[in-house]
Amino acid sequence: MHKPTRREIFATAAKAAAAGCFGATAPNLAHSETQATTGPKPLSHIDSFLRTAANTGQMPGVVALAASDGGLVYEGVFGRRRLGGGQPMTRDTVFRVASMVKLITTVAALQLVEQDKLSLDAPVPDIEPELGAPQVLEEFTSGGLPSLRPAKRPISLRQLLTHTAGFTYRLWDAKAARYFKAIELLPAAARSKAPRTPLMFDPGERWQYGPNIDWVGRIVELTSGMPLEIYFRKHIFDPLGMNDTAFIISDPQRLREASVHRREPDGSLLPQPVEKQTPQQTFHGGGGIYSTAPDYLTFIRALMQGGALDGVRILRPETVSLMSENQIGDIRVGVLRTTQPDLSNDVDLFPDMTCKWGLGHLINMEAVPNGRSAGSLTWGGLFNTYYWIDPARHIAAVFMTQVLPFADIRALRAYRQFERGIYQATKAG
Repeated sequence: MHKPTRREIFATAAKAAAAGCFGATAPNLAHSETQATTGPKPLSHIDSFLRTAANTGQMPGVVALAASDGGLVYEGVFGRRRLGGGQPMTRDTVFRVASMVKLITTVAALQLVEQDKLSLDAPVPDIEPELGAPQVLEEFTSGGLPSLRPAKRPISLRQLLTHTAGFTYRLWDAKAARYFKAIELLPAAARSKAPRTPLMFDPGERWQYGPNIDWVGRIVELTSGMPLEIYFRKHIFDPLGMNDTAFIISDPQRLREASVHRREPDGSLLPQPVEKQTPQQTFHGGGGIYSTAPDYLTFIRALMQGGALDGVRILRPETVSLMSENQIGDIRVGVLRTTQPDLSNDVDLFPDMTCKWGLGHLINMEAVPNGRSAGSLTWGGLFNTYYWIDPARHIAAVFMTQVLPFADIRALRAYRQFERGIYQATKAG
């Protein structure tokens, strides 16, 4: 059996990420590696553990920002963009945020819903047979070949946005992984007729994370008549001043990019080759985008404040409210069990808690001890970038590093410490 090389593993990760596999007021309490730590003790504590995490190799570097309605309340910038001689991490470091583009694509689709150009519950446009005439993988024959049948019902935009349409990532679905291996064994003629992305269950019957938002991106392009990059730039990025968020970054932005690091078996971090950037003709709604912590914080602050920031509105308040509501009823969000440990650990961001999915966000239905409120909104990207929005406490935060596999234990530990420190500080204030 061929054991993949490090370069092959990283190339697979890059492909998974590309396909989707995750005017503030003056910052009175902002800290960074170059600033003196003079604020309240809780914020000094955040500085201490983030600096230690970077200095001891738990993470290569990190940018962590948090804001309230009034503006920035914390800024921490520690470590390096690349271990082994890279530049120090800076506030404007460019990160590959992978699936964090899904929330941006969701906002784009909901803008079109507000304009009555799309419907949440009507059948989605018949772009390709996978959407217009979906097939469900029911079982495998005794010979190991896939057996498919027509879906019981059409797919809706709401189901795509909530990951209940039936599309799943093979990275976290053993059945989907088996399907893709099985079709490789089919004769060429049969293989060409097999669905590239069949459903693993009937629309609306389960939740499973998958390439649903890639399809939403295609729908946004079809409906708007614009490539996704141009639509985002015109209707979201430029209005909000998100100048460092793009599918294709410039040479100066490239100089500010952080390298991805892979966690070795002994816990150390190995810098990976910088990905090649080639001219793109197509863009994916589920992954493949670059951003910075300040840019993404601007975006989620607009959502935290009902769809508008500094006089710029990207969504109506009622639409933003809908995004934060449970959209999957009695269906539960389950643990994502990895099929490729080099790319992702098992993903369970809130162990033993009930979680739901809104439009674009994971929702924790219970309060996190010493952390975010019940009803907070979150997700992340493959290379361990994360955000959360706490509507009850009016806190929005981003945490960005560049580490594989996803849900890295050490990165998540630092992320949680950051979260606890923010709530300790805001409570003290």
